[in-house]
Amino acid sequence: MSFDLVLFGGTGDLAWRKLLPGLFQAFRHGSLPSGGRIIGVARDDLDDHGYREFIRQRLAKTGGEKSPQAHEFERFATLLHFVRMDLSKPEDYAQLAQVLQSRGAETVVMYLATAPGLFTTVCEQLAASGLATPSTRIVLEKPLGHDLNSNRAINAVVRRFFDESQVFRIDHYLGKPSVQNLFALRFGNALFEPLWRREHIANIQITIAEDLGVEQRGAFYDGTGALRDMVQNHALQLLCAMAMEPPINASAAAIRDEKLKALRCLQPWTAQTLAQHAVCGQYTAGSIAGQHVPAYREEAGVPAHSQTETFAALRVEIGNWRWAGVPFYIRTGKRMAAREANIVVNFRPSPHPILRTPDGGSNKLVIKLQPQDGLELHLLAEDKASRNAPREHGVQTLAPAHLDLDFDKRFGSERVGAYEGLLLDAIAGRLNLFVRSDEQEEAWRWVQPLLDYWSADGRGPHFYPAGTWGPEAASVMLARDGFAWEHSFGKAKEKLA
Repeated sequence: MSFDLVLFGGTGDLAWRKLLPGLFQAFRHGSLPSGGRIIGVARDDLDDHGYREFIRQRLAKTGGEKSPQAHEFERFATLLHFVRMDLSKPEDYAQLAQVLQSRGAETVVMYLATAPGLFTTVCEQLAASGLATPSTRIVLEKPLGHDLNSNRAINAVVRRFFDESQVFRIDHYLGKPSVQNLFALRFGNALFEPLWRREHIANIQITIAEDLGVEQRGAFYDGTGALRDMVQNHALQLLCAMAMEPPINASAAAIRDEKLKALRCLQPWTAQTLAQHAVCGQYTAGSIAGQHVPAYREEAGVPAHSQTETFAALRVEIGNWRWAGVPFYIRTGKRMAAREANIVVNFRPSPHPILRTPDGGSNKLVIKLQPQDGLELHLLAEDKASRNAPREHGVQTLAPAHLDLDFDKRFGSERVGAYEGLLLDAIAGRLNLFVRSDEQEEAWRWVQPLLDYWSADGRGPHFYPAGTWGPEAASVMLARDGFAWEHSFGKAKEKLA
């Protein structure tokens, strides 16, 4: 299959940090279809040779096994081309049209790795230059909009020129092998489905924690915040994977229909839940791995009195028969105690325990998303240490035990990366792991009252020292329900602010 993949923003951070490395790995693995071109588009004063050298230098910095050998890059470089463009000038799109029409590839993928403010301009200009054809696919990076209204405005323009089947709204979390395994776990194993409901599950916790700060993206992040950056997309997609009903088949339409239903079942925000079930925070100076790190307000590009949240914790309920009354807890933040992402399913205790269990001993399923991919099933087993101890009324004592499945050890560490897989899906036209417009709009609709509430709240965010697990208010929120956050499996114990 011949294809042209056009990277708008071809010299930007996303292109050379994520997209080109993903495409190179696909090339190395032999999964990138033959007969393809990769065309970088940007305002830089480069030609094909200059662009290849630009990418070579940056891929060389990836280090380790993923860094290309000289002979590998020479072969990969033959796919790389460059078109100098100012995305606001119609005549530059005419130049791009000539380049694409000279070969007439079967499929053309336009990847908009640009600022979201340029999405509508690019779509309009593609249409005006005759490049919005039935064989064209368009990939849109997050964030798609700043709020509900801007999301609707962007999607309205996109729909004017492209059919929904041509639009690939990317959420790279959906490309992670561990996230794809959520579907295999739920719908490929009869073991869990009978237990996957309110009668057996006490709560589900979703954590996406980063130990990094905003690095050099302070100005961008300050206009975004944790809610827009992580909750509206990544966290809600994980929630959908855990809460959705089984689809009728594995088609993109069936999967996305069920995710949309799950989003529509989210209990709407009220004045009471906004005050009690949502916590925003911002990191102050602290210590990460023994090194002092500055406060968020001291980062480059961040205003001295910024109210932007770097942490968000939410208590969410899903109003349907399967999940009624089961709290879902979402937590994400920067400069936290560890870099980890996991989902913890806490099962209810035995209804009539006849054995002595340790404090806090319970069954739980831990789905580890990063830094390792894997599963932990926490069980209770006989406590050998107490086997010979006197037993009160003959009652046996139990101790925690767990089964640990490391996906890297079981399936190999060189599995397909998130962007590698998603780029191949876009080229092939597979929509299963991309977000549909109505699904995305429903997520924004649910988040919007929270955005408005935090924007109008004069108290500002709760502060937490860098290197901790966030503000104490987030732990208090769970304590009201009789629960506590689960995290740091195999790592240090919790450090509260």
